[in-house]
Amino acid sequence: MSVVVATRDRRADLARSLPRHEGPVILVDNGSTDGTPEFVRRSFPDVTVVTAGRNLGAPARNLGVELATTPYVAFADDDSWWAPGALRRAAEVLDAHPRLAVLAARMLVGPEERLDPICTAMATAPLGTAPTLPGPAILGFLACGAVVRREAFLAAGGFDEVVFFQGEEERLALDLAAAGWGLAYVEEIVAHHHPSPVRDGSHRQALSARNAVLTAVLRRPWPMVARAVLHAVRAGKHSRRGLRDTLPRLPRALANRRRLPKAVETARRSLDLPRPSPAPID
Repeated sequence: MSVVVATRDRRADLARSLPRHEGPVILVDNGSTDGTPEFVRRSFPDVTVVTAGRNLGAPARNLGVELATTPYVAFADDDSWWAPGALRRAAEVLDAHPRLAVLAARMLVGPEERLDPICTAMATAPLGTAPTLPGPAILGFLACGAVVRREAFLAAGGFDEVVFFQGEEERLALDLAAAGWGLAYVEEIVAHHHPSPVRDGSHRQALSARNAVLTAVLRRPWPMVARAVLHAVRAGKHSRRGLRDTLPRLPRALANRRRLPKAVETARRSLDLPRPSPAPID
């Protein structure tokens, strides 16, 4: 198991999180201007530092996965880390379930260790639990609390430049499911996330709206694209700004558009609509 961390201008967060990682760590720096690469090389000589030279967004993690020599890769952000023993147990679960491509962990947020709401949603198992998976089937995950099977991740293309950052997990999850891989929430595996104070909520809201539309264009039927656009229009000024920001990226999204297999689209739609859960994807 390797740990891949993507970072940009978060030296103080890394000082807190890097000592907590178990196993080899590959850090990909997205063009930091605060001296992060030099600080990490000096303070954590066992960490492999890769300098992208510019902000690659989520695809920076792809560089780390490509460099990893282990069959499994755990992702972490500069403000997150894995609980002691979690990655060893995650490797055992992946060994025991060869169809599993993504293991989504239970994410505890902040010093008070609140359960992330996304984990609550995943635990309800709206897609069921296939006998070949170690937990509820999912079609999305939090990258900073996920472990991936390296070969499956790379075959699916990793994270892409169209979405860039924020909500980048969905397109990858859909493509993995379309290729026949399983994704599951495994509650016994725990990761910790102490969100950095260096955050811009309005910018993230705009990115979320933009990327929901772009992901729909990349993989969903046109009525679902229209639904994503309408949601952005109704969600407020920041989401409408995100909708405008889709335009420069739209040609690349259209060029890479590919429809999902019917079973995967049906499962994905069930997460949006109040309807009975489908049978697990198997």
